[in-house]
Amino acid sequence: MKTDYKFSNLLGTVYCQANLLFSPDGTYLFSPVGNRVTVFNLVDNKSYTLPFSHRKNISRIGLTPQGNLLLSVDEDGQAILTNVPRRIVLYHFSFKSAVTALSFSPSGRYFVAGVGRKIEVWHVPSTPDSNTEGGLEFAPFVRHHTHTSHFDDVRHIEWSSDSRFFLSASKDLTARIWSLNAEEGFTPTVLSGHRQGVMGAWFSKDQETIYTVSKDGAVFDWQYVAPPNQDDDEMQDDESDLQWRIVNRHYFLQNSATLRCADFHPESNLLVAGFSNGIFGLYEMPDFNMIHTLSISQNEIDFVTINKSGEWLAFGASKLGQLLVWEWQSESYILKQQGHFDAMNSLVYSPDGQRIVTTADDGKIKVWDIESGFCIVTFTEHTSGVTACEFAKRGSVLFTSSLDGSIRAWDLIRYRNFRTFTAPERLSFSCMAVDPSGEIVAAGSIDSFEIHIWSVQTGQLLDRLSGHEGPVSSLAFAPDGGLLVSGSWDRTARIWSIFNRTQTSEPLQLQSDILDIAFRPDSLQIAISTLDGQLSFWAVSEAEQVSGLDGRRDVSGGRKITDRRTAANVAGTKSFNTIRYSTDGSCLLAGGNSKYICLYSVTTMVLLKKFTASVNLSLSGTQEFLNSKLLTETGPASLLDDQGEASDLEDRIDRSLPGSKRGDPSARKRTAEVRVSSVGFSPSGTSFCAASTEGLLIYSLDNTIQFDPFDLNMEITPASTLAVLQQKDYLKALVMAFRLNEAGLIQRVFQAIPYTDIPLVVEQFPTVYVARLLRYVAAQTEQSPHVEFCMLWIKALVDKHGAWLTANRGKIDVELRVVARAVAKMRDDIRRLADDNVYMVDYLLGQAGGDKAGPGEGNAKMLEWTATTNEKDVEVKALPSSTKELDLNGIFKGDAVVENEDEWIGLE
Repeated sequence: MKTDYKFSNLLGTVYCQANLLFSPDGTYLFSPVGNRVTVFNLVDNKSYTLPFSHRKNISRIGLTPQGNLLLSVDEDGQAILTNVPRRIVLYHFSFKSAVTALSFSPSGRYFVAGVGRKIEVWHVPSTPDSNTEGGLEFAPFVRHHTHTSHFDDVRHIEWSSDSRFFLSASKDLTARIWSLNAEEGFTPTVLSGHRQGVMGAWFSKDQETIYTVSKDGAVFDWQYVAPPNQDDDEMQDDESDLQWRIVNRHYFLQNSATLRCADFHPESNLLVAGFSNGIFGLYEMPDFNMIHTLSISQNEIDFVTINKSGEWLAFGASKLGQLLVWEWQSESYILKQQGHFDAMNSLVYSPDGQRIVTTADDGKIKVWDIESGFCIVTFTEHTSGVTACEFAKRGSVLFTSSLDGSIRAWDLIRYRNFRTFTAPERLSFSCMAVDPSGEIVAAGSIDSFEIHIWSVQTGQLLDRLSGHEGPVSSLAFAPDGGLLVSGSWDRTARIWSIFNRTQTSEPLQLQSDILDIAFRPDSLQIAISTLDGQLSFWAVSEAEQVSGLDGRRDVSGGRKITDRRTAANVAGTKSFNTIRYSTDGSCLLAGGNSKYICLYSVTTMVLLKKFTASVNLSLSGTQEFLNSKLLTETGPASLLDDQGEASDLEDRIDRSLPGSKRGDPSARKRTAEVRVSSVGFSPSGTSFCAASTEGLLIYSLDNTIQFDPFDLNMEITPASTLAVLQQKDYLKALVMAFRLNEAGLIQRVFQAIPYTDIPLVVEQFPTVYVARLLRYVAAQTEQSPHVEFCMLWIKALVDKHGAWLTANRGKIDVELRVVARAVAKMRDDIRRLADDNVYMVDYLLGQAGGDKAGPGEGNAKMLEWTATTNEKDVEVKALPSSTKELDLNGIFKGDAVVENEDEWIGLE
């Protein structure tokens, strides 16, 4: 099994803090999620996370007007310059202090950063106007100049459309006008008059007006005019009195709510403002006409931005982790996503590997689509934290257990809760297991030491299994459905034969409390994780331990800010809370209350690889050594409550409810601890997922083309392979291509084989390469437009090597799953295509049958139509009627003359 898994995507978190950015064409949205940046494709409904990560949470991001360079800055002022199309890091840089505002000039040659109360103008890296010969730079970041006139933090920076001037809005109640270079007759100007901090300042489209917005909801219009009492004649004589003055004052009037964010679109004169009560308003300037207001969140809106065309508004709310894109003209959502509010408890892959279900302490169950990265449905029926989730083998039914005392069954076709199981007395269920047939569901509780078993069909409680002397912590059904294994805090695991007439249990004695149990896919072995950090492996048939390993040294790492001991000696991180077998049963994945995820080999008991879930220093438990300077007389500095020292009134108010520990947004810990609460392998074995503090981390095998030869010798080269292919020795050419393992070469040989020779080639194909060929054909089935060609390959493989596939089902289970998924996807695509075109085919057949002329003439007339594409008309004319017929499937028999054949796209 390959172990070179790499981070590929981050789900479960869509927005944390800082600003949002639209790409120049307005189709992509950049959102900071912790110490990473996620990019949402709003047209294709997909998302991906850039592979780099900061050492702390991101506070500001900026994008060049060309959309090719992304500059992201964390809370300490450490910046990373990224090439967006290639998703690679170009340069690391430090601003030496926290950056509060960042903006690139429309020309793309400069950017301005607000570093505290200072304003720094920098050259954009790799621009021709750098002070070096030939445009080649010794240092990528070159400072142009610095301004230090503000008395408090700079909150917003906006450029003029010609890139000559820029505006800065500050917390010191003023906005200022600056020039990029020295301008004749221009001096930096102060715009003062607001009574609270200025949140934003913008130029109008003609740059004759400046709009400023302050925290108290005041909007001022500034124009370069003479004093109000001066006549026009006097103004012409003396232009020295001209200056920026307030010509209009407007107010939002949102009761006691304060302004949190605002943005202005000069082309359409739209001003959008977000408030602390979760309401946003859209206004048309300069008349300040309100277009509409809408409540989109229960908490304050942290950031708003408008795309270049002015059609879409993007909002971010950090308290609940909400990200919204609103089209104001049609008043509809383009994107509406929200992550879990509380920590995730468990996750499970759907049997087809296309979705991940997560449960959390907030009582919500979310279904995430892996391909798009979006949450497609959220269930909220549970009234308390959801502790476990599991699919029935068929894949359309999901079961969840909760601390509210219920087990619920969900239909993932109609998205509804169709069955609820409860115990006679009130219990909080901590673990759950489902029989592979989907007929029986079992649950264990912390309150009671019994295991409850229900019938899914009737919903009745069938039995209670007694025997444990402590709370039941883990349950697992054997994949073949014969046995149930339970683990408890009484240091025993029990194997139950619940389907036999006499229900017996075989106890397994361990040295410490049991945290998790996992069944190997072949049902012959179980792995047990205990509180002392040990992993023990037991043979199910003999009920005896076959091997074990000590994982305390592997999983321990990371020191929390309250720890008195070093990271190597902390007891709380030295055990695995969650373990899962890989799909083929050769490896075991384990995670716990630390930043490490460990991958072990089951056969050799060796640690294969350690994955670091997070390097974010904003989380507690990611540092190996603590800084003694941050330790004060009263404890760690980051735990001191400085809420009463905040400069703004609303930040000093304590809104927490007395005694409230859950359900109150302000009760979240100041510094979250890094931990991995659940892990899971995908059914295909090509990726695994981990539920961590930062979100849902997906690690997958690198799908890029790599030179990984298989059984290679000196004679096998791409040139010799193509020479054999030209000699039409297809079998030898295909084997040589697979031995080289070059993707481009395999595809060329694969597509060159005539469909009539497929059965003969597959029949003589060596069995050692059958698994590789099966996986390759499945991948081609999902990507290639040659549907029938791929189906012939799959049919030949099953016909010729069916006995070998059956005998080696355990070894090639991953390949068979991939083939089944590819065939199912193709079936759905063809079904959808047929449904879309059924009326067109009926119409064409009706036209052919309804013509009263001769059989040939009717078809010839029907064929003279024009198919319109996006660019030009393509005419398809019939040959003489004697050579034309239309069969029952709507396909033309004979040849047709197609003008401009490349443009013809068929009945669609």
